[in-house]
Amino acid sequence: MMSCTDFLTYAPSEPRGGAPRAGVLGVDAGLPRNYVRTCLALLVAEGPVHGYQLLVRLEPLGIRSVDAGFVYRTLRTMEANRHLVSSWEASSSGPARRTYRLTPAGAEWLHQSAAALSATRDCLSGYLHRHRRVQERDHPCLTA
Repeated sequence: MMSCTDFLTYAPSEPRGGAPRAGVLGVDAGLPRNYVRTCLALLVAEGPVHGYQLLVRLEPLGIRSVDAGFVYRTLRTMEANRHLVSSWEASSSGPARRTYRLTPAGAEWLHQSAAALSATRDCLSGYLHRHRRVQERDHPCLTA
């Protein structure tokens, strides 16, 4: 079973001496390392879907301006790991599209990832609770 430390390894890039910048892939700071992959698995679990639909559906999950090439490479990796299968399906409005489906192994990985995200949420909740207590005390290190 995954713990919060298994998932919480994403960190925004920080310029020397500066404030944190937005993370890669259009993801704001603080999202877990494998979050994009987990979101892709979730979206595919909701029903068969093609790549472009996935790009559009990632935004409500906090992933904005994601590089399409990154998403397609991630899908290929997930397929190589036997978490997804794909097939070409004809389209009435253009060329054939590759459609993705979750495998049983992918469903198991998705459930493990959801458990890890839940553990991460619990870790972050504890941290934020303690941070609020420090703020309430007007800790001198936290005043600008």
